[in-house]
Amino acid sequence: MDLFRIKTLLLLLLFYATRSRGAFVDPVEPRTSQRSKTDSQTRLPCRYQVGPDENVVQVTWYKELPDRPRDQMITAHYSHGHSESLPYAGRVRFESSVPTENAALLIPSTEESDEGVYICHISTYPNGNFERIIALTVWSLPIWSVEPVVMREGQPFGLAASCRAVGRPAPTLAWDTPLAGKVQNRSGENGAVSTLFSVHPLRSMNGKRLDCLMWYPGLQQPERRTNTLEVQYPPEVKITPGSGHWFVGMEKAELVCHARGQPQVSSVTWKWNDRALPEGVVVTENKLLFRRALRLNDSGVYECAALNAVGAGRTEYEFTVAERSFRLADITSDSRLLILIGAGAGLLLLLMVLVIVFVNRHHKNKHKKLEMELSEKTEEINSLSRQTSLRRLNSVSSDPRSQPEDYALLRVDSRMKQSQMSLERPLYRGSQATLAGRWAPPGDVVVDALGRPVVWCEREMDPELERGRRAESCLKSSNMSLDSGLPSSLVPLKPPQEDVLVACRDGELPHLRQAPEPWSPPALGPADDDSDSGSYQLSEALHTHFYYSNGQLRPRPHSNAILLHPSRPGSVIRNHHV
Repeated sequence: MDLFRIKTLLLLLLFYATRSRGAFVDPVEPRTSQRSKTDSQTRLPCRYQVGPDENVVQVTWYKELPDRPRDQMITAHYSHGHSESLPYAGRVRFESSVPTENAALLIPSTEESDEGVYICHISTYPNGNFERIIALTVWSLPIWSVEPVVMREGQPFGLAASCRAVGRPAPTLAWDTPLAGKVQNRSGENGAVSTLFSVHPLRSMNGKRLDCLMWYPGLQQPERRTNTLEVQYPPEVKITPGSGHWFVGMEKAELVCHARGQPQVSSVTWKWNDRALPEGVVVTENKLLFRRALRLNDSGVYECAALNAVGAGRTEYEFTVAERSFRLADITSDSRLLILIGAGAGLLLLLMVLVIVFVNRHHKNKHKKLEMELSEKTEEINSLSRQTSLRRLNSVSSDPRSQPEDYALLRVDSRMKQSQMSLERPLYRGSQATLAGRWAPPGDVVVDALGRPVVWCEREMDPELERGRRAESCLKSSNMSLDSGLPSSLVPLKPPQEDVLVACRDGELPHLRQAPEPWSPPALGPADDDSDSGSYQLSEALHTHFYYSNGQLRPRPHSNAILLHPSRPGSVIRNHHV
């Protein structure tokens, strides 16, 4: 029972002590780490918040050293004030004037030796002592530089530049350059690093970029040290003339000597044929000036030599003075006239070529335009002809007066065909009835103005009737030439009047109607007999276009055949289509 009471009393005392004891506000964790830089102020936090009925009696800062125990740095007592240890006097101090309330420690100028472990010790009443441990790391900003090396053309492979840096922690170095060389990196104690760049020197490397870059943990981006490679070489010399042609009497002639080297050229000298310059020739900076008119004996080899700290460079120029000038201003008047005449002839020839091309092009365009118009007209005529043929084939009327348009087109077409046949074929006539046309060759069928085949008979006519028919023929020929648009010379003529051919009426072919057997062409006689020739033509026409059936002469089937009624010559019965 007594043991139980003792345990209860201890728990109550612990609970009371816990409620009445204070706590660290900064830092909260018992052990922390912190980083600082050299030559800057370092603050080590330490603040204790007291509890009820609790007081801070004393605050002390210690530093742990590797070779000995804690080293007391500074102390503050609530009633006796504060004191500093001899090694740290003047180098450390409290941040607050009341260290028992805020015991933060300040190091105004941090050094690398300040790196270590610091302990903040708080003594309270009645709760005892409390501590916070802080590990301090001191970084030193790097100190770095680039050391260039002057190289000379012709030297062996060697060092071109070096870059060194010292810092805590050790920085990282690198080269930024377009040159191809060898890089060597080295590292030493206390954060010292270096990098070396070596090349084989050439004059083309002179002035090239050779920068050193440094990376450090405390920097957002690398720092750069700019540097250019210097390669020394003797001067490069080049002579350029002021004019491309030299002639006797020329004024203000000059030669320019261009010299470029590393380091800069210190002097420029001229020579003429390995001796002194001619009279009246002077040197101004890098120019050779002729202060007089050129002479023929000024020709020769001129040499320019340039000198710098490394060496000398020289070049030669062949200077030739002509006896006369070939400039345009020196051309004689006769030559100018010949040039003008040649230029005028060339211009005239060019103008003629342009005119010929233009005329040829104009005629081609005109010819093409006429061809297009002719094609359009031909297409239009063919279209009208096809329309007329369709109308004639599809017509069911037997009255030619009900189709005036078709009749007119057929009439023109028939007259044009008759005119063409009259020009191309001779007249054929016979003593007997024939189916041949008025002016057609044997075997062809001729239609009248309406496109119908016509059967002709030869009759004798009295003189009065003959004169009347001649007048009517002349009148019809005139009308035909006006209607068809053809000249009067192309209008078809009628057969000779002594053998007049008229359309046969019904009953005038009795020898054809009474033939009991199918008709066959009669035998041919001598070629010079007119009657036999007419009979042969009639036989050929009848055999080609007609046949006998039931004692009647009938036309053979044809897509464009038009029949005439025997009782009414000239009237249209119908169109036969097979």
